[in-house]
Amino acid sequence: MNQRFIVTKEHRRFTEFADAVRRGRTIGLCFGPAGVGKTLSARRYAHWEKAYDLLTYWGPRADSDAKVYAALARSRTVLYTPSVLTTPRVLKDELDQALARTSICIEQHLEAVGQITPARRHGRNYVELLIVDESERLRPTALELLRDRYDRDNIALILIGMPGLEKQFSHYPQFYSRVGFAHQYRPLGTDELLFVLQRHWRSLGKTLDSEDFTDAQAIATITRITRGNFRLLERLFPQIERVMKINELDTITNDVIEAAASTLVIGTT
Repeated sequence: MNQRFIVTKEHRRFTEFADAVRRGRTIGLCFGPAGVGKTLSARRYAHWEKAYDLLTYWGPRADSDAKVYAALARSRTVLYTPSVLTTPRVLKDELDQALARTSICIEQHLEAVGQITPARRHGRNYVELLIVDESERLRPTALELLRDRYDRDNIALILIGMPGLEKQFSHYPQFYSRVGFAHQYRPLGTDELLFVLQRHWRSLGKTLDSEDFTDAQAIATITRITRGNFRLLERLFPQIERVMKINELDTITNDVIEAAASTLVIGTT
């Protein structure tokens, strides 16, 4: 079941945080439990769902790429996820490539809309914000490389990770002293969870009524199982749909949800 992106309060808070880091040309730390939506928000902010393929599989340009150029020109952001074994050399090379390719795309857009002329094109860096996901994977030398790039190139930086990230990086005073913002990404609250559940009910052709006992019981069960974890919620509903189809059911009941949840591996954190 392919879900459209849902703009939650936490996503709006992340956007405000990223805008502040970008404007201030500072370093920001974003931390929160697994599955709450940190990476989804970062991808949305950077328009990475549109840009990833173009920037990764670099090749001949197509007319449809103009929309990607425009999106990158709005965000001026690169999203980077280091692998588990990323070395400082690989980090430098991959960042150089991502920043250079993104700047080329932004420059193409600026030329197309008449903000610069071909004579003024000089391969400058147009990226204003670098977001690094899974930043716990970074070794001390890699952090020092990022700090050096931040100092030299005046590019704002956001590091995303699990709770405790801010304490982990406090052990590197040269880096930590440059941190301007720390943002905690929280699970869905009660009202937001209800809003998201209404969207899921509609996607199954149902109407959620919190005053109805069966629906209220279903809401309570989902709240208990997911605890507002966005990723777990997204994993649960395809299973709910599957259970309903197999058993030819029309109503999302407590038993349906429990049966769907039993097929998932649910962590305790």
